[in-house]
Amino acid sequence: MSNKTPGSGGNRYIPYKERSGNESIVYFTRDLSPEGLLKIYRKVSEGMKGKVGIKLHTGEKDGPNIIPRPWVKALVEQALPDAAIVETNTYYEGDRYTTEQHRETIAHNGWTFCPVDILDEDGTVMLPVKNGKWFTEMSMGSHLTDYDSLLVLTHFKGHTMGGFGGSNKNIGIGCADGRIGKAMIHTAEGSDNMWSIAEEELMERIAESSKATVDYFGKNITFINVMRNMSVSCDCEGCAALPVVTPNIGIVASLDICAVDTASVDLVYALDEKDHADLVERIRTRHGHRQLSYMKELGMGNMKYVLIDLDNGEARISPKEAVKDVVPFTE
Repeated sequence: MSNKTPGSGGNRYIPYKERSGNESIVYFTRDLSPEGLLKIYRKVSEGMKGKVGIKLHTGEKDGPNIIPRPWVKALVEQALPDAAIVETNTYYEGDRYTTEQHRETIAHNGWTFCPVDILDEDGTVMLPVKNGKWFTEMSMGSHLTDYDSLLVLTHFKGHTMGGFGGSNKNIGIGCADGRIGKAMIHTAEGSDNMWSIAEEELMERIAESSKATVDYFGKNITFINVMRNMSVSCDCEGCAALPVVTPNIGIVASLDICAVDTASVDLVYALDEKDHADLVERIRTRHGHRQLSYMKELGMGNMKYVLIDLDNGEARISPKEAVKDVVPFTE
């Protein structure tokens, strides 16, 4: 099976003027702190009702770049006191491969201030994928359907295979269970190479998996991307991640998964070339842009958006204006 879709152009950045469709609202703050996270969460929290899960990458042991635990602790204590962090086991062998290993790593990393639910601890559930090219359903951790609402709280960064890891990757890979769902996404049927699917096809499979979760929660799902400590490597690489060379930008949030990831990519591109070169190369060479265009094709949201600056009277700004005072990264 080919891993490329003719004409999908996942290695090409689409300038804003070439995009079509409606505009969604995306909020932005430069305030990388517990207060900044709480401020932006409150702008997109209207659907967080009932039993709330927080889909968060809790990291490999001592992973240096994950969202700081004190930020999440403050958010839980001040806004989501009854929420649980939700995770799934990994497809690869390591510190989070089995539930027992995963719980040990979670405790080691200090995620002890609220419950952490490993969604696939007790098996799987199949959720429908509407209008998918690759799937009609996706295998998820069975506990996912125990929740009424989902906060997708994502550390935005590069990714070895996906180009970038935003909200789409967080739930597309991160809600799929560790044995069946992740294999459906990553491995071609009959292949001995567990990572045999790449480029356009991988981006499309991630988005279809993500769509199953987005459709399940409907209006009761929201998305926050924290753009800090952005290595070209995913947090699944832990201490082996390549060094951070991209400046910190801020936090973006939206009710639209396509818009929040598109805005995050736009903010990276809006940096000076010397500041974004490594991360842009990672996105482009892995055909990561296909995540965005395929989400739009699947009806998951918009690639056009209004960026609202929470630090300056909720003014409408461009990505270039948002990053104009970013401090360049230094060793």
